[in-house]
Amino acid sequence: MSMTIQDASRETPATIHNPRAFAGGIAALADDQLYALQNPFALDGRVSAYPASTRGFSVANCYLLREPDAAMLIDTGFGKDEPAIRAQIEALIAPGTPLSMFPLRLNEFMSINNVESFAGHFNVETCYTSNPDAALWFDFGVREDGRSLLDAMKITAVTRADTIDLGKLGRTIDVMQAPIRLIATRWLYDRATRTLFSSDMFTHLWRDTATGPWLVTDADNDPTTTRDVRSFMLNTRYWWLEGAPTDAIRRGIGEIFDKFDVETLAPGYGCILSGRNVVARHYQMLDDFLAACDKSRMDSRYVTRDEER
Repeated sequence: MSMTIQDASRETPATIHNPRAFAGGIAALADDQLYALQNPFALDGRVSAYPASTRGFSVANCYLLREPDAAMLIDTGFGKDEPAIRAQIEALIAPGTPLSMFPLRLNEFMSINNVESFAGHFNVETCYTSNPDAALWFDFGVREDGRSLLDAMKITAVTRADTIDLGKLGRTIDVMQAPIRLIATRWLYDRATRTLFSSDMFTHLWRDTATGPWLVTDADNDPTTTRDVRSFMLNTRYWWLEGAPTDAIRRGIGEIFDKFDVETLAPGYGCILSGRNVVARHYQMLDDFLAACDKSRMDSRYVTRDEER
């Protein structure tokens, strides 16, 4: 699978063949098929998805899956990035192209913030969600006609184990309930590019500067350890895993990696993990962490955000 970088500020994006030079914009994860729309944000203690002491930068990832006759946007990004994300989409699809949207987390701003705006700007064919009344979640008052846009938008409810056909050429997207989650969350698997869209999991890599790089490949000497994964998980929204019944969670995650050939892990924020060796290593580190946390090995206790482990 090829990986190139594009600059969304151009009318016809230029391609750069050095992922390490990437500082935000469009990352071509599979030419003509899959693109990451990436917009960095600062880590200054106010972002609850990261430990309070973390300083540096992360990146919010939306993903555009493209076919000759259709496209799908996975997550819609923060409202502050709406103009940039809109320009990124416009650089990749022709006006009038049927576009579907799939926000993976219904009550997370970086998933749903721009649904209303994009529904009014693009030819949105449908919005996939786990909840039939999801349009009620998307009203941020960005547009004067926002409520009527959302009321008119077609909602396609998906189950906990479903498939979506993108375009008319047989590209299939597998839908699954996230095996580890706090809120209603879906993971997706794109068979064409062997990519697992993991929402708020595998989000544990950030950078010192806004220039990234935001892609980790087999060629990189990635220093991440299981200890790093443990610290990230226990100091963020997954603090409760210590002493939880994690063996069941491990089985759920393991079944997904056994079923699907995952070549790229595409999280909703943080660095994208690309290449089978990279994917296997980060999956194993997560599994090792979860194994050590199981209630048979650890006692459960409440931990405040001010306590870091």
